Amino acid sequence: MAYWRWGDAQADHVVVCVHGLTRQGRDFDRLAQALVAQSPKPLQVICPDVAGRGRSEWLSEPALYQIPQYAADMLVMLGQVQAQLGADRPIQTLDWVGTSMGGLIGMVLAGQPGLPLPAPIHRLVLNDVGPAITWSSVQRMQGYVGQYGQYRDLDEAAAALWTLSQGFGPVSDGVWREMSTHMLRPGTNGQFTLHYDPAIGASIRAMTVEAAAAGEATLWALFDQIQAQTLLIRGQDSDLLTPETATEMTQRGPHAQLDTWPGFGHAPTLTGDDQIAVVAKFLLAV
Repeated sequence: MAYWRWGDAQADHVVVCVHGLTRQGRDFDRLAQALVAQSPKPLQVICPDVAGRGRSEWLSEPALYQIPQYAADMLVMLGQVQAQLGADRPIQTLDWVGTSMGGLIGMVLAGQPGLPLPAPIHRLVLNDVGPAITWSSVQRMQGYVGQYGQYRDLDEAAAALWTLSQGFGPVSDGVWREMSTHMLRPGTNGQFTLHYDPAIGASIRAMTVEAAAAGEATLWALFDQIQAQTLLIRGQDSDLLTPETATEMTQRGPHAQLDTWPGFGHAPTLTGDDQIAVVAKFLLAV
């Protein structure tokens, strides 16, 4: 599993930023650089490419493209980060920023106190995701995950990606083009295709209403055990995280701090200065 590190590799304050279902770790370039620049003490920000995405290897068994596998991978990655610091310099502060799928992985890790994390998750940012996910949003994902072709150039690919990404909210053309460069890999005949294994959609397409309900019950049980200070960002027009679920998340478990963003759906990119400021204020508070 590949990951991108920003900041000081010897810093004992670690922020992990994990992307959504079909995205990759370079989505957090701007947020990571801002956090490093604004932190009053040394900081390292780790942005993994979840298995099957970006620079990470593809899994030989498509059925493993699920949250338990991703969470296990993160434990191994964090073990490596701790090993690089050395036994005499333990991670002092571990924070987590998760967009959509990345937030689900964060809930799984933060909601199980017995897991071998190098440090408990101290602050948790959930970007437009919670234990309950609307069935309509699952159906939307079933319709597009893994269904991609080839593109003549970056501009054509960026335009195609934007048609699937209206919920991301305001993103300048320049920033979107920059983000799109990391979403591509070489295809055939000099063209480009998307970076991820089409098989990541297999488990999504196999999802049933009954299985989704069972998963929701499990996630609520995990959420109720989270001890981390939690910031919940919700795009006001989100089709995945309902206002009712967001409100319930403020009333149980870690009693999340809710910040609702008008003009956004699922899910904010965390690339604009105003968006970054909200996350930085929460994570870098003394």
